[in-house]
Amino acid sequence: MEGGVHEVDASAFRECFSLAWRNPYVLRLAFSAGIGGLLFGYDTGVISGALLYIRDDFPSVDKKTWLQESIVSTAVAGAIIGAAIGGWVNDRFGRKTSILVADFLFFVGAVIMASAPNPTLLIVGRVFVGLGVGMASMTSPLYISEASPARIRGALVSTNGFLITGGQFLSYLINLAFTKAPGTWRWMLGVAALPALTQFILMLFLPESPRWLYRKRREEEAEAILRKIYPANEVEGEIQALKESVEAEIREEGSSEKINLIKLLKTKTVRRGLVAGVGLQVFQQFVGINTVMYYSPTIVQLAGFASNQTALALSLVTSGLNALGSIVSIYFIDRTGRKKLLIISLCGVVLSLGVLSAVFHETTSHSPGISRQETAHFAAYSCPAYQSASATGWDCMKCLKASSPDCGFCAAAADKLYPGACLISNSTVKDLCHGENRLWYTRGCPSRFGWLALIGLALYIIFFSPGMGTVPWIVNSEIYPLRFRGVCGGIAATANWISNLIVAQSFLSLTEAIGTSWTFLIFGVISVIALFFVLTCVPETKGLPIEEVEKMLEHRAARFRFWRKETDGDGKDSN
Repeated sequence: MEGGVHEVDASAFRECFSLAWRNPYVLRLAFSAGIGGLLFGYDTGVISGALLYIRDDFPSVDKKTWLQESIVSTAVAGAIIGAAIGGWVNDRFGRKTSILVADFLFFVGAVIMASAPNPTLLIVGRVFVGLGVGMASMTSPLYISEASPARIRGALVSTNGFLITGGQFLSYLINLAFTKAPGTWRWMLGVAALPALTQFILMLFLPESPRWLYRKRREEEAEAILRKIYPANEVEGEIQALKESVEAEIREEGSSEKINLIKLLKTKTVRRGLVAGVGLQVFQQFVGINTVMYYSPTIVQLAGFASNQTALALSLVTSGLNALGSIVSIYFIDRTGRKKLLIISLCGVVLSLGVLSAVFHETTSHSPGISRQETAHFAAYSCPAYQSASATGWDCMKCLKASSPDCGFCAAAADKLYPGACLISNSTVKDLCHGENRLWYTRGCPSRFGWLALIGLALYIIFFSPGMGTVPWIVNSEIYPLRFRGVCGGIAATANWISNLIVAQSFLSLTEAIGTSWTFLIFGVISVIALFFVLTCVPETKGLPIEEVEKMLEHRAARFRFWRKETDGDGKDSN
């Protein structure tokens, strides 16, 4: 079996960092490849802040929700294609080549976005970035996994998750840094070219995955790399195990190159691995994480915080918690185990989504009223829909839903929770409202519950990040047999991005159609379903060499009586 049999080391976290002193080569491989995760995270986070200023520069974007969703989700559409072809490119040309191609695509996309004169070209740049992100999202953890000793593999692959969340945090910092700069969103999006260029240069000097080289009959190259990765007393066993693994595949297949969809589905271990791996990737998105990451400042505004700068600053807190959660994951992933982290994570996600749903229900049902006197103060700019209606029972939420033309809410000068004015929404009226030291609202309404919404968002991130944020990528990097790993990883990453696209393209439309409260409630119900899926369909892979995972799947089926202890084919408890 590949990787040999290693004892599970309870101090894998400490060993991972002590490795920097004993064998910095492994960390150099992990962190260089992990920059792909940084790119992934940066793009996820940066668009949420840039969108606030893109709306200001392009009136067509501000007025059309579907255009805002398209700017966000076309990168996801590109990522679907990138992840789909990424599996084939990984198996055909290698992990290193895939990362280099991803960096090139990301660099080109960042340059196009930064120079885009209109929304159309901006969307084209987003597609290029998405292609790169999609390919990197499944290649980086795969490369790290195949270049890591088994007992610290989870901790090292978690560094990819840490760099994803670190990229998101960095993007919010950069968003804040450029809020006052000319060109705001162009700088925000253009800076992304720098980490892509950095990784491209670093990867030129790093080797290919030793396991991929061995499958391509380049044994001497593979062995030379393994000798740099493993201690002298372990390397011969690893080389022998890898040799036996590849030879067994060749005997089974007749050729180590023949891979097709029918064979994937007919192979029991692969089929069960795909159910667990693809299912985790789909649920990772459907519990709503990228609505928070793509639209975090918008959600903050929906909770009653008016200014772009305030929304970005508060979103920085949630992004920081996300990065902190990924550090927690690195510590616990090889101590607690993958499955237990997922269960704890999903329980917390269900709780926090319930809080968010309740808070937004109170926010929308207790919004400030519309005052005739306050509106008359801006008589020339009062909202036509408000003027033509009987105006009985009008409040801030009803004002914001008015159209032809769109209307906004100018809060009362004395207190933002008092009845205010319903006015036409444009830059002139916005400046007029601000000129009287009033707050101007177009996304959400003033609320005394706004801080509770931030607490709900913080709880959501705290619970999501250590478990559902990183574990699906780790499980997918280790649950498939070597000969199918690139293709299966591509299938799972593609499923993740398709789910991401569905959520990103529908979130704002859902909040407009059924309200923010019901939208978060839907995510909460899906999280409950995800919890039962993890309990019944996801095996524990903590500390197992990759080939031992394959043996475990051979004897494992869905566990609908998940409360009973599971035993493997040898009668041992596998949980």
